[in-house]
Amino acid sequence: MKFIQKSDVLELLKKHVSGTELVKATLGSYKGAEVDLKNLYLKPVSIKNNYQISFTYRYARRDIVKNYDVIVATEMLVAFCEQEEFHSISLFLQQENIFLQWHPKRGWSYRVEAAENCCTPNLAHNKQKERKITDTKSAYWHELRLTDTDGKVYKNAQDKWKQINHYIEILSSSLSELPESETLRIVDMGAGKGYLTFALHDYLMQQTTKKIETVGVEFRKDLVDLCNQIAEKSALTGLQFVEGTIEAYQPAVPMDILIALHACDTATDDAIYKGIQHQANLIVVAPCCHKQVRRELERVKAKNELNFMTRHGIFMERHAEMLTDSIRALLMEYHGYQTKVVEFISDAHTPKNVLIVGLRKKVNPARQKEIQAKLRELKTFFGLESHYLEHLLKAANLLAD
Repeated sequence: MKFIQKSDVLELLKKHVSGTELVKATLGSYKGAEVDLKNLYLKPVSIKNNYQISFTYRYARRDIVKNYDVIVATEMLVAFCEQEEFHSISLFLQQENIFLQWHPKRGWSYRVEAAENCCTPNLAHNKQKERKITDTKSAYWHELRLTDTDGKVYKNAQDKWKQINHYIEILSSSLSELPESETLRIVDMGAGKGYLTFALHDYLMQQTTKKIETVGVEFRKDLVDLCNQIAEKSALTGLQFVEGTIEAYQPAVPMDILIALHACDTATDDAIYKGIQHQANLIVVAPCCHKQVRRELERVKAKNELNFMTRHGIFMERHAEMLTDSIRALLMEYHGYQTKVVEFISDAHTPKNVLIVGLRKKVNPARQKEIQAKLRELKTFFGLESHYLEHLLKAANLLAD
């Protein structure tokens, strides 16, 4: 193993970061003061025809991306090296790879390997989005009035098409973490015209060897009949639509995935409750119309540090949304669900909203106590008497007082 001086390491960084042979770089074994920072990834990019270095700071729960010109990027890397914040540096160049490792008692080790596959840097800043759904010629897309007979997406359906692909993209990572099983049972509550129901069912049929059974629950009989006709015409086996409400629906067999997109107000709580009650492995909801909590907030008008904001109607509305969905996520976590909340592209009436995704893991009693305390604290602070999902769970003895 060869060792070099710190000054040599600095010169290597200056040379290769400012040069044109850098493909990418990785800095690891972080020992600095930044909380939860794990790694730093570098790659050259071209932004408005300016050569820059893109820094991706990888934290435990998030990534932060910043772009710097070459001079600033080089200065930052030199500072990292001088302060010995990263103990591992890998430079991937067009012809060779350089690996540097800091050893507290011996300094920097140095190793060079020939690049297995010579390549030039990809300077594209915004890569072309890879669509999860590439087949636009399936019969149901035309029957749902999204494509013409040649499979071309209509101009006025482009937003809906983006929404469908974004939805599948968000779910794909969670779907890969589901327990192994021969059959995957999905219940889509409030399926509407079924765009997303058809998309997910067909996507799973193409991506897995499992047997896929999907039920779309919809209150409007005309939509139920239409979707069943399209499913039959498109020869999509295992997909059916039934007439009913979220509150009244009772699955005949255990469900693996429960979905409820844009179920109004407490109907979202009804859906989450069904998922928890039947131990669905994955719960996916996109809430809307957060009326129940907003009515309580307006009635009580609790005096707290935030009332200077909530006196404005639009802020009260947004506040009610955040509070409602935060409590929903907490109650899902109480039952062992690992939750994440992401932005979801919706339709023209609600251009942006959130998608709450919960993947069932093990229940943690200590975490349950923390959540109970947090719920009491939130309700007292905002003057909230009860959250509807909390009420449902307590009535079913699924939540302790």
